Amino acid sequence: MRVISGTCKGKQLKSVPGTSTRPTTDKVKEAIFNMVGPYFNGGRALDLFAGSGGLGIEALSRGIDTCIFVDREPKAIQTIHKNIESCHFKENSEVYRNDSERALKAIIKRELKFELIFLDPPYKKQKLEQLIDFIAEHDLLAEDGVIVAEYGTEDQLQENIKTYTVLKHETYGTTAITIYGKDNSQF
Repeated sequence: MRVISGTCKGKQLKSVPGTSTRPTTDKVKEAIFNMVGPYFNGGRALDLFAGSGGLGIEALSRGIDTCIFVDREPKAIQTIHKNIESCHFKENSEVYRNDSERALKAIIKRELKFELIFLDPPYKKQKLEQLIDFIAEHDLLAEDGVIVAEYGTEDQLQENIKTYTVLKHETYGTTAITIYGKDNSQF
């Protein structure tokens, strides 16, 4: 697992020890950033089921200003800190050990909006549509922001969730990627 492009191109990232976390493959990560980027002129990202932090770190490497990393597993949090440090993104990152719902409620209180939100929950325990609904209800996405949902191909997501609509959808083996944005997005 490595950073594919940007300021940290080629940097190796540590994986979360054990089998509880499934990292996004480099091939899928590259495809995601080809769909939503590939580079950014600032902005804020949220990596909600961060695991090793690979998606958020890739966004930082490609020009996102700041990223909030959230995971509930202690081993994941330790790995995120190590990867952020090795890429010199400590000043651009916030890391929280929390579950997704509580993290989103804390973000609402801070009145933050994001240009990029990554939702990559464990495939068997997902509640992606409810999370996207919650994000829409509380208007956490910037005007031209996107939500990147990664999930197993055996699942299906709705075409429209509140004010968000599917902008792109691709499958890579057993992994599906759906990009959501606001109905009026310039994506």
